[in-house]
Amino acid sequence: MNLNRLPIVAFGLAALFAAASVSAADTEAVDAGADAGIAKQLGELDYQYEIDEDGDYKLVMEVEGDRTQLVYVRSPVHQYGSQSIREVWSPAYRIDGGRFPAPVSDRLLEDSHASVLGAWVKQGEHAIFVVKLAADADTASLDDAIEAAITTADAMENVLTPGTDEF
Repeated sequence: MNLNRLPIVAFGLAALFAAASVSAADTEAVDAGADAGIAKQLGELDYQYEIDEDGDYKLVMEVEGDRTQLVYVRSPVHQYGSQSIREVWSPAYRIDGGRFPAPVSDRLLEDSHASVLGAWVKQGEHAIFVVKLAADADTASLDDAIEAAITTADAMENVLTPGTDEF
């Protein structure tokens, strides 16, 4: 046996093992068209999630007062000039058919002005709090965005629909 080739063989085996040890979450993410990098970050945060039909990460987070809050970490990345932007969405309000009542719209606009990280948008019949962050944000920044989205959306849901926890 040629001992000079031993490091090359060992390196090749290590690379093969590393490639074979892709996590099930990463494989699921790629299969669903989701951004596998987000799966890795959510795993580092020990967050449980599922991947929806759009390839977005759907999480149900516990918040104060025995409540939960739905949040999505979106896989698509938007470009603006040299910026690559990812969105974190958390719904807080829903109305059947069309327009929000004026007092609800006013309250959402006022809260958007006061929010440091994120703003309210109307998405169909839903009011959604959206945090935009760099697509390559580190894990701590992603965690901050998730926290901002869930706390803001849950507080607004509690204001607009007291006593309910739909989202």
